[in-house]
Amino acid sequence: MVSMFQYFHELCYMGNRRLLFLLGVLAVDYLLFQSILVPNGNGYAPWSSGPEKYAPLDYKVSFPSLHSRPKYFTIWNPPSANVSGLFDSSASVATVENVHIPVVLDEAELGKIKGVHNDEKNGLGLERNNSNDVLEVETDRNVHSLPEEKNVGKDDSLELDSVGSRNFKVVLAKGSKVDFSMKQFLETNEGTSTIFQVVKNKNMDSKEHYGVGGHTSHSITSSTNTTRVGNSPQKNVFLAPNNNTAASIPRRKMRCEMPPKSRTLIQEMNQILVRRRASSRAMRPRWPSKLDLQIVAARLEIEHASTVTHDKQLYAPLFRNLSMFKRSYELMERTLKVYIYQDGNKPIFHQPIMKGLYASEGWFMKLMEENKQFVVKDPSKAHLFYMPFSSRMLEYSLYVRNSHNRTNLRQYLKDYTDKISAKYPFFNRTGGADHFLVACHDWAPYETRHHMEYCIKALCNADVTQGFKIGRDVSLPEAYVRSTRNPQKDLGGNPPHRRPILAFYAGNMHGYLRRILLKHWKDRDPDMKIFGPMPPGVASKMNYIQHMKNSKFCICPKGYEVNSPRVVEAIFYECVPVIISDNFVPPFFEVLNWDAFSLILAEKDIPNLKQILASVPEEQYLKLQLGVRKVQKHFFWHLKPVKYDLFHMTLHSIWYNRVFQINVRR
Repeated sequence: MVSMFQYFHELCYMGNRRLLFLLGVLAVDYLLFQSILVPNGNGYAPWSSGPEKYAPLDYKVSFPSLHSRPKYFTIWNPPSANVSGLFDSSASVATVENVHIPVVLDEAELGKIKGVHNDEKNGLGLERNNSNDVLEVETDRNVHSLPEEKNVGKDDSLELDSVGSRNFKVVLAKGSKVDFSMKQFLETNEGTSTIFQVVKNKNMDSKEHYGVGGHTSHSITSSTNTTRVGNSPQKNVFLAPNNNTAASIPRRKMRCEMPPKSRTLIQEMNQILVRRRASSRAMRPRWPSKLDLQIVAARLEIEHASTVTHDKQLYAPLFRNLSMFKRSYELMERTLKVYIYQDGNKPIFHQPIMKGLYASEGWFMKLMEENKQFVVKDPSKAHLFYMPFSSRMLEYSLYVRNSHNRTNLRQYLKDYTDKISAKYPFFNRTGGADHFLVACHDWAPYETRHHMEYCIKALCNADVTQGFKIGRDVSLPEAYVRSTRNPQKDLGGNPPHRRPILAFYAGNMHGYLRRILLKHWKDRDPDMKIFGPMPPGVASKMNYIQHMKNSKFCICPKGYEVNSPRVVEAIFYECVPVIISDNFVPPFFEVLNWDAFSLILAEKDIPNLKQILASVPEEQYLKLQLGVRKVQKHFFWHLKPVKYDLFHMTLHSIWYNRVFQINVRR
């Protein structure tokens, strides 16, 4: 009996060892399997910690080391109040194919950056998320299509295949320099997984994806054969082996791609101007100033100016009231004093851009800061105060590419106004009504909202639906400067009888209106030379200029925003501009009579465009063309300002609007 008990005890002991051995083998296999699924410990392995290990508090994207070759990266997307209860994890693991992260290269000059040519302007295509740090990425107008065969260095490219999961978001934090160009936005029918299909095998020049900081050229490269997305570490893994298998859902249209909800035509703008002239909306100063009385006295002189019907330097039909304009200009030269704030650091402040699409703000800044006639060093002697910032440099320096978040740009200017308000008493005295800014970037209306609401804004984007105030703000001409040494390069055009083309347009398909224009008139009529984008190159650019010089009318449709450089280009080449942009306030609207040298049509008139242009009598056309030649001088920049040029016209309109908007404390 004892021997049998000992035998049974030994048998059990051997069984336990075998069982423990089997359990050990299973454990090792399990750990090896998990290490294959989750290499480098960057995911939810059993031995790893929760999402806080991978996601800092500012929700920045966590990417692998430059010296490693991981197959995926993890982004923690914290749950929000409106997140569906379908998800039990706040982190998602995404496998990405062929990731190349571009880094900005040093550039000799800002004007060489791609995407800053003619109407190719940076813009915002999405409404911001509630969070200022985490934003959903969607296609926007910042991303310019590139030719298929374009060769770019390997280190300067970005290639993504598929990234997914409903709870997963491609995130760009404020400090991120990573750009994602979206191609499609896909979602499964069950609504449990969102797949971002990203451009694959498309090389993108890093110069087109500039950001803040980082001027070295590195690439992070990895490759894998499949794309996996999971809502949790253990389950709900979705595969996207083929882009064609997923149902494509159209992305939400951006504001600039849709017609405006309200329209203000030129006739109504004239009525608004008359009403604003009759009653001032400017803030009443908190304390009186003798300089305010000087402006009031100037207004009385302007309103009672002696009648002028002819002037050797001015063409009377160009002006709403030549007598008032001439007297106002004389008083500006004799009276106006401007103080320029020295606060603010370069490159956003005191660093003008003299070339390219946004050159108008730079030329004004440079010429104003060099001026000795109007500028005073003692702010107590100033009628107006200039805040010399560049909206283009603000965007270039602070905006995180494809972040769809401009809050930091607006906050930067708010901090600036808070600083000058605390340091000086002048801004608070009038609420900014005697302060002015000059900005040509599309985003300037947003960047200057609220904290600069009562300032006089000289804006290229003069859109009444975006807060532009007729009678107070100034519509700044968007003059594309190609040569800083010779801003009037290629000036002039053929005489009227040597212009065989009735109407001409060529340009990119920005916004909704240009597509409508081409739909009705491209290749429809030999007299209507309506084209899409011109091919790149010098020869194409010269061909574009020659078309303008040989056309009677140059079509100037709005792009993403209401303004277009074609208006000034048409004037340069003595082609009658045909402005098609509802809600756009033409440059120097308060003093110029645009009916004397242009046609301003409603957007709804595009189907009848040829009929309208062909019905213009020859005599009227000759008057319009003469008006274009006469108005040219008011749209020229000069290295040294001359009377009635673009610098003086801009400054005069700021002065003129202040004169008629001032509210005096007696």
